Amino acid sequence: MMNWAKQQLANVAGTQEPIYGPSAIQSVAQQAGTTPYTELTKDDLRWAAMDSTSVETQTFYLMADSGHIGMAQVIYSNVAGIRTTCQFNTKVFYPGGKTPNLWSSDPLENCGFDQQKLNFHAQGCSVELSEDGSFYKIKSSTNKKSVVDLKVSRTAPGFVAGKNGTSFFGTDPQKPWGSMRHAFWPRCEVEGSILTQAGELDFSGRGFFVHALQGMKPHHAAARWNFVNFQSPTYSAVMMEYVTPPSYGSTGVNVGGLATEGQLICAGSSNSAAHSQIRGDPENDWPEPGAVAFKWQGKTVDGQDVHAELTGPLGERLDRVDVMAEVPKFVKQIVAGASGTKPYIYQYGPRLTLKIKIGDEEHSEEGTLFTEATFIS
Repeated sequence: MMNWAKQQLANVAGTQEPIYGPSAIQSVAQQAGTTPYTELTKDDLRWAAMDSTSVETQTFYLMADSGHIGMAQVIYSNVAGIRTTCQFNTKVFYPGGKTPNLWSSDPLENCGFDQQKLNFHAQGCSVELSEDGSFYKIKSSTNKKSVVDLKVSRTAPGFVAGKNGTSFFGTDPQKPWGSMRHAFWPRCEVEGSILTQAGELDFSGRGFFVHALQGMKPHHAAARWNFVNFQSPTYSAVMMEYVTPPSYGSTGVNVGGLATEGQLICAGSSNSAAHSQIRGDPENDWPEPGAVAFKWQGKTVDGQDVHAELTGPLGERLDRVDVMAEVPKFVKQIVAGASGTKPYIYQYGPRLTLKIKIGDEEHSEEGTLFTEATFIS
């Protein structure tokens, strides 16, 4: 009976997969070898809204001048082509760490898109792209604890790594069965607020936007993640790195870039994310990091070499998120037993200094880092 139950769970959640090897992933890094990055157009921001198993998100990361760090996110999920669900998430980290984090996560009803699939709407929630494609307006009254009214404007070009920002999964490159895509606005201006029960939080400051599509079961695509969002007065440094499960050869895929006001400095797949010190988490055995070393490499449009580093201690974590906390206990045990899946996200927000060299010029500037280390399986 238990084996049957595991198989039924695998059919939907994907708890088991054969070993295909690294040749079964066509990393976006292959594209980036000849085309490091492609600037985004308005059309590149359309929702895919796939009919098969997938998770698609639009996430707005917020770094307020007040010191607050926040996030507003729409998640559009399709389970095996059987059921579609939508969720709106809001999170606020308070400066100083004395006020508990604010977290709101609410299912959305009556979800849909405009004809061009550029705007998302649901009951009490909307994410709309401006006519010229230069800013989003995010509004949500789905939760009285966090009423969102934000405007996020792009102040440097958006990009995808390679030609289309997509890695493909499958043993036949002509007929992939899965995909992973990330599109970025690395440097944004944020206006507006999040109204909480304790008062209104002004989120005027900087931001980062990412549109992500996992066109397959998420834990089949990646076993662990590193996410990097650094914002300073002059520079933005962003990165998304994941390592596939052994079924795809534990292959690392990295996309990221550097920007300043009005321009991309460089972007592509020649970056790296390392945990230079392991703190460890005795409660669940994951190797929680204590310090990091993030590096970017590329070339400017006029051919100058670019190298940037962001290194240092993470300090106290902002939060540790048990992704499966709301899953019924017996399902959680089956999933963990069948696949080793027990996803946790570790979140940090230290002040660090970006060191960047463009050609022969070297610069250093302190800013705010928001970073996540995610362990899935």
